[in-house]
Amino acid sequence: MHYTDEDLVQKIINGDIDAFDQLVQRYEGKIYSVAYRFMGNHADAGDLAQDTFIRMYQALPSFRGDSSFATWLYRVSANACRDELRKRQRRRSVSMDEMIEASPANMPAAASDYSPEETAQRHETQRQVQECLNQLSNDHRLILVMREIQGLSYEEIASVIDCSLGTVKSRISRARNALKEKIKQQGELLDWGCRQNEKGGKQNAMP
Repeated sequence: MHYTDEDLVQKIINGDIDAFDQLVQRYEGKIYSVAYRFMGNHADAGDLAQDTFIRMYQALPSFRGDSSFATWLYRVSANACRDELRKRQRRRSVSMDEMIEASPANMPAAASDYSPEETAQRHETQRQVQECLNQLSNDHRLILVMREIQGLSYEEIASVIDCSLGTVKSRISRARNALKEKIKQQGELLDWGCRQNEKGGKQNAMP
């Protein structure tokens, strides 16, 4: 029998642990993906995803169904991500991420069809994009994950981050422009590095 999210929530509140396991299995992939894009490594992503589901379990009695359960869970996940980023910033050891390209945790099965050279290039592109995203503000990173990675609608994002639809649209626009600027700067820096390497190579080759 297929239960809706709301059915499972009510079962959990009534003490059904199996229902909790079902709900975790239903959303663990999406929540892990969000966590991975924030943390940039599998170990931290696993810890953050686990923290999200612990928070979910503790907060379930407060779920009133004003939004869909998925939207409510994304809000729990977003808060967990924000809290972790704040802690890391205070320790001055921030390690974040995002990628518009698919992360290694979500590589499509067809990825094996790429040649080793193409695979290496894709990973290098992902690394460069991640470096650019790491330089964005927390709010910009969060909203890009929700829109570009998870594919949430403007309305869903507004509910997740608790702001108006107009604010969501303006933040997404600013976040995209900021990312484009970082990518442009990254490209210019890489071009300069290549020219320097070529110059150094020619000098070393001179008799």
